Amino acid sequence: MFAIIQAAGWPIWPLLLASIISVALIIERLVALRRAKVVPTGLLQRAVGEFKLGANNDRMLEELERHSPLGRVLAAGLRNVGMTREVMKESIQEAGSAVTHELNRYLTTLGTIASISPLMGLFGTVIGMIEIFGSQAPTGANPQQLAHGISVSLYNTGFGIFIAIPSLIFWRHFRALVDTFVVEMEQQAIRLVEFMHGERK
Repeated sequence: MFAIIQAAGWPIWPLLLASIISVALIIERLVALRRAKVVPTGLLQRAVGEFKLGANNDRMLEELERHSPLGRVLAAGLRNVGMTREVMKESIQEAGSAVTHELNRYLTTLGTIASISPLMGLFGTVIGMIEIFGSQAPTGANPQQLAHGISVSLYNTGFGIFIAIPSLIFWRHFRALVDTFVVEMEQQAIRLVEFMHGERK
């Protein structure tokens, strides 16, 4: 591995850094965007049931808020349950915007890595080509310098593409996952408003 890095020259170092960041972000998002953690099953029914019992609603709402992103949205609605339907919906929308922003965290960075990795690889290719042309002399080509230039070109191009493909796949996957979670949270929030305003049993 170290021999490959040496053969690829100094342009490989930014690519290695990008690959480490990409792997770290993918692992973090895989952990953070689990369905059970974002939109737990049965949370709406449990929250409404406990709220209607009214034993200690303030404490229950605090726990609900810390429970999950969906819990934050539901807690925002339940805090304004005594207000009009419009006020309740506005508070849910505000909480939903904050939750959506949190769910999209790091995805811009991952998308950027997916976009620039091939360009960074292309930059390494250009450096390699410069070395290849630099190896040409009136007395003849320097085979060692020529081989090094070819190595720099090929390794950097290949590594740039190698980083970009999984980064792009996971970026698109996480974007679709967040969109699905947001739609589910919107549906749950609408059901909450209907439950609390007596339009649903």
